[in-house]
Amino acid sequence: MNDSGLIPENYADIRTGIVELLEAARTASARNVNALLTATYWEIGRRIVDSEQAGQQRAEYGEALIRRLASDLTERFGRGFGWRNLMQMRAFFLAWPQAKILQTPSAISSTLFDLATKFALPWSAYVRLLSIKNPEARAFYETEALRAGWSVRQLDRQIGSLFYERIALSKNKAAMLEKAEAAEASDTITAEEAIKDPFVLEFLGLKDEYSESDIEESLIQHLTDFLLELGDDFAFLGRQRRLRIDDTWFRIDLLFFHRRLRCLLIVDMKVGKFSYADAGQMHLYLNYAREHWMKPGENPPIGLILCAEKGAAEAHYALDNLPNKVLAAEFQTVLPDEKLIAEELERSRRELEDRRLLEQERRGES
Repeated sequence: MNDSGLIPENYADIRTGIVELLEAARTASARNVNALLTATYWEIGRRIVDSEQAGQQRAEYGEALIRRLASDLTERFGRGFGWRNLMQMRAFFLAWPQAKILQTPSAISSTLFDLATKFALPWSAYVRLLSIKNPEARAFYETEALRAGWSVRQLDRQIGSLFYERIALSKNKAAMLEKAEAAEASDTITAEEAIKDPFVLEFLGLKDEYSESDIEESLIQHLTDFLLELGDDFAFLGRQRRLRIDDTWFRIDLLFFHRRLRCLLIVDMKVGKFSYADAGQMHLYLNYAREHWMKPGENPPIGLILCAEKGAAEAHYALDNLPNKVLAAEFQTVLPDEKLIAEELERSRRELEDRRLLEQERRGES
C-alpha cells in the first residue's frame, strides 16, 4: 500500500529537524565521553605521581608500581591500561599539573564530571601534544587548538608541518594564524569516528572490530574462508588486529600463521587500486610484526596486499624484508598463487555485489 498521501507536506522539514537533533546528540555524546575519559586518565596520573612521592620518588618504586597496576587493570578492564598507557597518564598529569587545571587545591575533591569540564580537548589531542618535548611549543599548539577549534587531525597536521617553528620565523604571524583556522576536507571527524577512537573504545570496554564498509567486511570473511580451505597450513590468528606505532593506531585486516613456512602472514585489504603507499604501509606492519610478534625459531613475516577495486582485483606479496632471496623463492613456491587469490577476490566481490543489488530490488518491490 502506498501511503504517500498520508505524509504531511512539511515532511522534509520534520526529517531535517530530527536528523540535526540526532547529529547534535551524537556529537555531544562523543564530546562528553571524551571529556570524562580525559579527566579519568588525568586523575589516574595524579594518583600514580602521588604514590611515587610517597615512595620517596625512587625510580624503581615508580616502575614497579606502574607494572603491577598495568597487570591488574588489564586483567580487570582489558586493553587500554598497559604499562605504556599508564606511563602516558602519568606524563599527562605532570604536563598539566593541578595548579594548571584546578583553581584551588580543594577542587581535587570534585567529582570526575566536574573535573571533565576542565579539559576542552579530546584525549587523542592531549596524547598528540604530549609528543612535543618543547613546553612552549606544546602550549602554543594547545592554545591554537582551543582558539581555532582544531580537530585532532588538524592539530596533527599543524604539528607535522612544524607550524610553531614556521610562525616563529614569519613576518606576518597574524595572516598565518588566520590561514591555519581553515580546515581541510580530511580534517573533519564525525561523531561516529570520535566514538570509534581506540582510546574511547578501550575506556568504554567496547570491541573495535569494524570495517569501513559492508562489502569490505564480507570480502575479508570470504577471503578467510578461502585461505583456510586451501589446506591446514593456514592457522587463523585474528582479524582487525591492532598495533600502535608512536601515537598512531593501525589495524591489520587478517593475521594468519603458516605452519609449513613457520611465519606470520599479514593480510591487508584495500578497496581501491594498488599504490606504493600500500606497499610502504605493509612494510611498516612487517617490521612491527618482526620486532614484536615474531617468536624464536620463526621465519620473518610476509605480507599479502589485496586490492578490490571495482572491475579489477590484484594480490601482491611483500617479500622484500626476507633475509635472502633463496628463502623468498621458497616462500613463493609454497604460498598460493597471487593470480588465484585475485580471481577469488574478484569472484567474491561480484557475488556480494549481485547479492546486495538483489536485496535492494526486493526491498523496492515490497
